[in-house]
Amino acid sequence: MQKKLHIKKGDRVKVIAGESKGSEGKVLFIDRDKNRATVEGVNLVSVHTKPNAQHPDGGIIQKEATVHLSNLMIVDGSGNASRIGRKVENGKIVRYSKKSGENIK
Repeated sequence: MQKKLHIKKGDRVKVIAGESKGSEGKVLFIDRDKNRATVEGVNLVSVHTKPNAQHPDGGIIQKEATVHLSNLMIVDGSGNASRIGRKVENGKIVRYSKKSGENIK
């Protein structure tokens, strides 16, 4: 059985702790086993690469590293970082922003 997480792939999130604190981005990938997520444009690290098809010259490229899920908060429709809750609407469980009360896609 998979863990229930407050964040899904494609969510807009804000980093609330760490070196990238205050940055926002879209979740690209979630590692459920390690409780970590890759967020677009956040926690960039330099990676040394050999020449390959995408980078014919090789060299040093910038790449997103993972961030722990506890350091991320969902950004609701009004642009505020908020905790989320779950409620049943029309027989389906939906996530909602506890700050504004609006549903999260």
